[in-house]
Amino acid sequence: MVTGGGALVATQVAVARYAGAVDSKDLFGNAAAGATKTSSTIKGPLNILLVGIDPRDANTAPLSDSIIVVHIPKDLNQAQIFSIPRDLRVEIPAFEKTGFQGGTAKINAAMSYGSSVGNGKHDVAQGFELLAKTVSQLTGIKKFDAGAILNFNGFKDIVEAMDGVTMTIDQNVKSEHLQPNGKPRPRRPECADNSCDHPYIGPQKTYKKGTYHLEAWEALDYVRQRYGLPRSDYDRQRHQQQFIKAMAEQALSKNVVTNPIKLDQILRAAGDALIFDGNGHNIIDWALALRGARDMTLVKLPGKSLFEGKQYIGEGLDESAGGFFESVGDDSISTFLIDHPAFLQEL
Repeated sequence: MVTGGGALVATQVAVARYAGAVDSKDLFGNAAAGATKTSSTIKGPLNILLVGIDPRDANTAPLSDSIIVVHIPKDLNQAQIFSIPRDLRVEIPAFEKTGFQGGTAKINAAMSYGSSVGNGKHDVAQGFELLAKTVSQLTGIKKFDAGAILNFNGFKDIVEAMDGVTMTIDQNVKSEHLQPNGKPRPRRPECADNSCDHPYIGPQKTYKKGTYHLEAWEALDYVRQRYGLPRSDYDRQRHQQQFIKAMAEQALSKNVVTNPIKLDQILRAAGDALIFDGNGHNIIDWALALRGARDMTLVKLPGKSLFEGKQYIGEGLDESAGGFFESVGDDSISTFLIDHPAFLQEL
């Protein structure tokens, strides 16, 4: 969205083309997904909820594999990004649309509990609504100004349209899923029914510390890994945030912004990958409003694993996270980070 800010205002035709390319749905249950306002009415501070999901058909309940909140301060000149651990134990509120009574569970299940539309069918947009309510309850963010669901397969198309991405890998990472040539690792015969936690065998694709240009399949594989990492999902969250920053910096480089053909390829790929709700503003309005938000700050939330006896039941946030959430609410994250530098994510 930021990339397109200045470049897409050339003609009304271009604006209509890209706004229409993105699938717009009501993600918050307020029927405001349609574009009825203008970019000039988007005022900071703003909070945007981004959710990454694996592709699933309508017969399978969706799970939110990645949950990211982007806070845009009042002056709209930067973005402050933090991730919610997918295994965080939270109170998920009751949801009348599915008859869910509410309860304690891992936060990535909220989308599943909210997605049922009857007859064994599931709607990711409706599931997003319950996830948004859950994140609001956790963080104290009263409402999100925009939201998006990113399909990981579509994400790969975006990176391909950008000819890959250059980023720094901060630790050695072995792929759980792929061989060095990018093909899937074979499964152990006894794990054909998906009953094993680690069903794969054979050689593994390895990402070594250093700065590399990753192909699309490598980037997607890298940011999805958590098994075998010292801090598991916390390391994965950091890698995803680092990737977002690397993609944004590359997209804002002159060779992308000033190349109409390349820009066209990227925005059409994004249209295939996204479900977007701009609360009455289309995606081009958001691009225009956020065209100055080029400074990205990555934030990490301190947490720890929770156990009942010896059984792992999920993740819990440190009490200090409450102070950070307060700074989100009063738009003072920059001040909070000066006083609490441990919350700054490693680059």
